[in-house]
Amino acid sequence: MPSLKDLRVRIRSVRSTQKITSAMKMVAASRLRRAQEQAEAARPYAQRMARVLGSLASRMAGLPGAPPLLVGTGKDETHLVVVATSDRGLAGGFNASILREARRRIRELEAAGKRVMLLIVTACAAITAASFGTA
Repeated sequence: MPSLKDLRVRIRSVRSTQKITSAMKMVAASRLRRAQEQAEAARPYAQRMARVLGSLASRMAGLPGAPPLLVGTGKDETHLVVVATSDRGLAGGFNASILREARRRIRELEAAGKRVMLLIVTACAAITAASFGTA
């Protein structure tokens, strides 16, 4: 059985670890809140950009020699799935959620008879992409 001194040292060690964990949670919450605020601040820009591109594409549709990327081909046989995960630490749950959703979307598209192509943005996603079964 450990001595009283050993127990006190262990209790202090656990309390110290709890303080560090609590501080890390507070920092993570602060970063998440800041990232959410930045994403919300970018929303009007993204909406306006979508409107501009939609307007541009509709105007180019009737012109001869219009770029196919802008006008579209009218087909939807091939879909590009972009998988971007975090390369930072302590993001395991976040990365797992993204990869799970990517797998679900790929299966859904393949079940509908679509061809799926992947664009892997980060190393974490690239490591896991081999298990997707799609090239």
